[in-house]
Amino acid sequence: MRVLIVEDEPYLAEAIRDGLRLAAIAADIAGDGNTALELLSVNRYDIAVLDRDIPGPSGDEVARRIVASGSGMPILMLTAADRLDDKTTGFELGADDYLTKPFELQELALRLRALDRRRAHNRPPVRELAGLRVDPFRREVYRDGRYVALTRKQFAVLDVLVAAEGGVVSAEELLERAWDENADPFTNAVRITVSALRKRLGEPWIIATVPGVGYRIDARPEAGDDGDDGADGADGGNRG
Repeated sequence: MRVLIVEDEPYLAEAIRDGLRLAAIAADIAGDGNTALELLSVNRYDIAVLDRDIPGPSGDEVARRIVASGSGMPILMLTAADRLDDKTTGFELGADDYLTKPFELQELALRLRALDRRRAHNRPPVRELAGLRVDPFRREVYRDGRYVALTRKQFAVLDVLVAAEGGVVSAEELLERAWDENADPFTNAVRITVSALRKRLGEPWIIATVPGVGYRIDARPEAGDDGDDGADGADGGNRG
Protein backbone atom coordinates (compact mmCIF):
# COMPACT_ATOMS: atom_id res chain seq x y z
CA MET A 1 0.00 0.00 0.00
CA ARG A 2 1.17 3.53 -0.77
CA VAL A 3 -0.30 6.60 0.91
CA LEU A 4 0.13 10.36 0.66
CA ILE A 5 0.60 12.21 3.94
CA VAL A 6 -0.45 15.86 3.70
CA GLU A 7 0.90 17.52 6.85
CA ASP A 8 2.66 20.86 7.24
CA GLU A 9 4.50 20.00 10.46
CA PRO A 10 7.71 18.37 9.16
CA TYR A 11 8.60 16.42 12.31
CA LEU A 12 5.11 14.97 12.62
CA ALA A 13 4.96 14.12 8.92
CA GLU A 14 8.30 12.34 9.08
CA ALA A 15 7.29 10.48 12.25
CA ILE A 16 4.10 9.28 10.54
CA ARG A 17 6.02 8.22 7.43
CA ASP A 18 8.61 6.32 9.48
CA GLY A 19 5.90 4.70 11.62
CA LEU A 20 3.98 3.54 8.58
CA ARG A 21 7.13 2.06 7.09
CA LEU A 22 7.35 -0.18 10.14
CA ALA A 23 3.87 -1.41 9.18
CA ALA A 24 5.05 -2.09 5.59
CA ILE A 25 3.12 0.91 4.24
CA ALA A 26 5.00 3.19 1.82
CA ALA A 27 4.30 6.91 2.26
CA ASP A 28 5.15 10.19 0.57
CA ILE A 29 4.90 13.61 2.26
CA ALA A 30 3.37 16.87 1.05
CA GLY A 31 3.77 19.91 3.30
CA ASP A 32 1.20 22.08 1.54
CA GLY A 33 -1.83 21.88 -0.71
CA ASN A 34 -0.05 22.67 -3.95
CA THR A 35 2.55 19.95 -3.40
CA ALA A 36 -0.22 17.51 -2.49
CA LEU A 37 -2.12 18.21 -5.70
CA GLU A 38 1.07 17.89 -7.75
CA LEU A 39 1.95 14.52 -6.21
CA LEU A 40 -1.62 13.30 -6.66
CA SER A 41 -1.43 14.19 -10.35
CA VAL A 42 1.71 12.16 -11.04
CA ASN A 43 1.60 9.25 -8.58
CA ARG A 44 -0.89 6.52 -7.81
CA TYR A 45 -1.86 6.43 -4.15
CA ASP A 46 -4.17 4.05 -2.34
CA ILE A 47 -5.19 6.52 0.39
CA ALA A 48 -4.70 10.22 1.19
CA VAL A 49 -4.08 11.27 4.81
CA LEU A 50 -5.04 14.94 5.02
CA ASP A 51 -4.43 17.58 7.67
CA ARG A 52 -7.20 20.14 7.12
CA ASP A 53 -5.12 23.16 8.16
CA ILE A 54 -2.26 23.37 5.65
CA PRO A 55 -0.73 26.20 3.57
CA GLY A 56 -1.92 26.81 0.02
CA PRO A 57 -5.11 25.04 -0.96
CA SER A 58 -6.47 23.75 2.35
CA GLY A 59 -6.91 20.11 3.21
CA ASP A 60 -10.61 20.64 2.61
CA GLU A 61 -9.92 21.87 -0.92
CA VAL A 62 -7.58 18.96 -1.59
CA ALA A 63 -10.34 16.62 -0.41
CA ARG A 64 -12.84 18.30 -2.75
CA ARG A 65 -10.50 17.83 -5.71
CA ILE A 66 -9.86 14.17 -4.89
CA VAL A 67 -13.60 13.54 -4.76
CA ALA A 68 -14.19 15.55 -7.95
CA SER A 69 -11.53 13.53 -9.78
CA GLY A 70 -13.70 10.43 -9.52
CA SER A 71 -10.70 8.31 -8.53
CA GLY A 72 -12.51 6.81 -5.56
CA MET A 73 -9.39 7.27 -3.44
CA PRO A 74 -10.25 6.99 0.27
CA ILE A 75 -9.49 10.03 2.43
CA LEU A 76 -8.52 9.94 6.09
CA MET A 77 -8.59 13.36 7.73
CA LEU A 78 -5.96 13.73 10.42
CA THR A 79 -6.44 16.95 12.38
CA ALA A 80 -6.60 18.63 15.77
CA ALA A 81 -10.13 19.86 14.98
CA ASP A 82 -12.09 17.46 17.16
CA ARG A 83 -15.49 19.11 17.59
CA LEU A 84 -18.50 17.27 16.25
CA ASP A 85 -19.27 19.99 13.69
CA ASP A 86 -15.65 19.81 12.45
CA LYS A 87 -16.00 16.06 11.97
CA THR A 88 -19.36 16.52 10.27
CA THR A 89 -17.87 19.00 7.82
CA GLY A 90 -14.99 16.64 7.10
CA PHE A 91 -17.30 13.77 6.27
CA GLU A 92 -19.48 16.04 4.14
CA LEU A 93 -16.38 16.96 2.13
CA GLY A 94 -15.87 13.30 1.32
CA ALA A 95 -13.67 11.97 4.13
CA ASP A 96 -13.95 8.22 4.68
CA ASP A 97 -12.42 8.34 8.15
CA TYR A 98 -11.45 11.00 10.70
CA LEU A 99 -8.68 10.71 13.30
CA THR A 100 -7.94 13.51 15.75
CA LYS A 101 -4.55 14.51 17.12
CA PRO A 102 -2.89 13.27 19.25
CA PHE A 103 -3.16 9.70 18.02
CA GLU A 104 -1.32 6.39 18.12
CA LEU A 105 0.58 5.39 14.97
CA GLN A 106 -0.61 1.82 15.37
CA GLU A 107 -4.23 3.00 15.25
CA LEU A 108 -3.51 5.04 12.12
CA ALA A 109 -1.98 2.00 10.42
CA LEU A 110 -4.98 -0.15 11.38
CA ARG A 111 -7.41 2.44 10.02
CA LEU A 112 -5.47 2.65 6.76
CA ARG A 113 -5.58 -1.14 6.38
CA ALA A 114 -9.33 -1.08 6.99
CA LEU A 115 -9.85 1.67 4.41
CA ASP A 116 -7.73 -0.21 1.89
CA ARG A 117 -9.79 -3.35 2.43
CA ARG A 118 -13.07 -1.50 1.89
CA ARG A 119 -11.63 0.21 -1.19
CA ALA A 120 -10.84 -3.16 -2.72
CA HIS A 121 -14.49 -4.27 -2.84
CA ASN A 122 -14.66 -5.47 0.74
CA ARG A 123 -11.95 -8.05 0.28
CA PRO A 124 -11.37 -10.15 3.40
CA PRO A 125 -8.85 -8.82 5.93
CA VAL A 126 -6.86 -12.07 5.73
CA ARG A 127 -6.16 -13.14 2.16
CA GLU A 128 -5.46 -16.70 1.12
CA LEU A 129 -4.08 -17.83 -2.22
CA ALA A 130 -2.23 -20.95 -3.36
CA GLY A 131 -1.45 -22.08 0.17
CA LEU A 132 -0.45 -18.60 1.30
CA ARG A 133 -2.19 -16.87 4.18
CA VAL A 134 -1.42 -13.14 4.40
CA ASP A 135 -2.65 -11.04 7.32
CA PRO A 136 -1.93 -7.33 6.67
CA PHE A 137 -3.14 -6.26 10.12
CA ARG A 138 -0.78 -8.55 12.04
CA ARG A 139 1.80 -8.48 9.23
CA GLU A 140 2.01 -12.27 9.31
CA VAL A 141 2.50 -14.75 6.48
CA TYR A 142 1.97 -18.50 6.50
CA ARG A 143 2.62 -20.97 3.72
CA ASP A 144 0.85 -24.29 4.06
CA GLY A 145 0.53 -23.59 7.77
CA ARG A 146 4.21 -22.70 8.22
CA TYR A 147 5.02 -19.22 9.52
CA VAL A 148 7.31 -17.25 7.20
CA ALA A 149 9.31 -14.33 8.60
CA LEU A 150 9.58 -11.50 6.06
CA THR A 151 11.19 -8.09 6.03
CA ARG A 152 8.84 -5.10 5.77
CA LYS A 153 9.60 -4.61 2.08
CA GLN A 154 9.20 -8.30 1.26
CA PHE A 155 5.83 -8.26 3.00
CA ALA A 156 4.75 -5.14 1.08
CA VAL A 157 5.65 -6.78 -2.25
CA LEU A 158 3.90 -10.04 -1.34
CA ASP A 159 0.80 -8.12 -0.23
CA VAL A 160 0.53 -6.50 -3.68
CA LEU A 161 1.07 -9.81 -5.49
CA VAL A 162 -1.50 -11.70 -3.42
CA ALA A 163 -4.04 -8.89 -3.83
CA ALA A 164 -3.74 -9.37 -7.60
CA GLU A 165 -5.17 -12.90 -7.09
CA GLY A 166 -2.86 -14.58 -9.58
CA GLY A 167 -2.79 -11.70 -12.04
CA VAL A 168 0.49 -10.37 -13.37
CA VAL A 169 1.93 -7.34 -11.59
CA SER A 170 4.61 -5.39 -13.43
CA ALA A 171 7.83 -4.36 -11.73
CA GLU A 172 6.80 -0.76 -12.34
CA GLU A 173 3.60 -1.26 -10.36
CA LEU A 174 5.45 -3.02 -7.55
CA LEU A 175 7.88 -0.12 -7.36
CA GLU A 176 4.98 2.33 -7.31
CA ARG A 177 2.92 0.45 -4.71
CA ALA A 178 5.59 -0.82 -2.32
CA TRP A 179 8.22 1.94 -2.43
CA ASP A 180 7.95 5.70 -1.89
CA GLU A 181 8.85 8.56 -4.23
CA ASN A 182 12.52 8.41 -3.21
CA ALA A 183 12.97 5.06 -4.94
CA ASP A 184 15.37 5.15 -7.88
CA PRO A 185 13.36 4.23 -11.01
CA PHE A 186 16.42 2.44 -12.40
CA THR A 187 17.12 0.38 -9.28
CA ASN A 188 17.22 -3.41 -9.18
CA ALA A 189 15.36 -3.30 -5.86
CA VAL A 190 12.23 -5.03 -7.18
CA ARG A 191 14.12 -7.92 -8.77
CA ILE A 192 16.31 -8.34 -5.70
CA THR A 193 13.35 -8.19 -3.30
CA VAL A 194 11.28 -10.66 -5.33
CA SER A 195 14.21 -13.08 -5.54
CA ALA A 196 14.77 -12.89 -1.76
CA LEU A 197 11.03 -13.26 -1.16
CA ARG A 198 10.90 -16.43 -3.25
CA LYS A 199 13.64 -17.97 -1.16
CA ARG A 200 11.97 -16.97 2.11
CA LEU A 201 8.73 -18.63 1.00
CA GLY A 202 10.64 -21.77 0.04
CA GLU A 203 10.15 -24.47 -2.59
CA PRO A 204 8.26 -25.10 -4.71
CA TRP A 205 8.74 -21.51 -5.91
CA ILE A 206 5.39 -19.77 -5.77
CA ILE A 207 6.27 -16.44 -7.40
CA ALA A 208 6.51 -16.85 -11.16
CA THR A 209 8.29 -14.44 -13.47
CA VAL A 210 6.43 -13.64 -16.68
CA PRO A 211 9.28 -12.60 -19.00
CA GLY A 212 8.95 -9.05 -20.25
CA VAL A 213 5.76 -8.49 -18.23
CA GLY A 214 6.16 -8.92 -14.47
CA TYR A 215 5.44 -11.32 -11.63
CA ARG A 216 2.48 -13.33 -10.35
CA ILE A 217 1.55 -15.84 -7.69
CA ASP A 218 1.56 -19.31 -9.28
CA ALA A 219 -1.36 -21.42 -8.04
CA ARG A 220 0.44 -24.59 -9.18
CA PRO A 221 4.12 -24.00 -8.39
CA GLU A 222 6.82 -26.41 -9.41
CA ALA A 223 10.21 -27.01 -7.85
CA GLY A 224 13.14 -25.63 -9.78
CA ASP A 225 15.50 -22.71 -9.84
CA ASP A 226 14.67 -19.39 -8.17
CA GLY A 227 12.60 -18.31 -11.17
CA ASP A 228 14.68 -15.16 -11.68
CA ASP A 229 15.01 -15.82 -15.39
CA GLY A 230 13.28 -12.78 -16.77
CA ALA A 231 13.01 -10.21 -14.04
CA ASP A 232 15.12 -7.61 -15.79
CA GLY A 233 13.06 -8.05 -18.93
CA ALA A 234 9.88 -7.66 -16.91
CA ASP A 235 11.27 -4.47 -15.45
CA GLY A 236 11.92 -2.79 -18.73
CA GLY A 237 15.69 -3.02 -18.65
CA ASN A 238 17.79 -2.70 -15.52
CA ARG A 239 14.91 -1.62 -13.31
CA GLY A 240 14.61 -4.61 -10.97
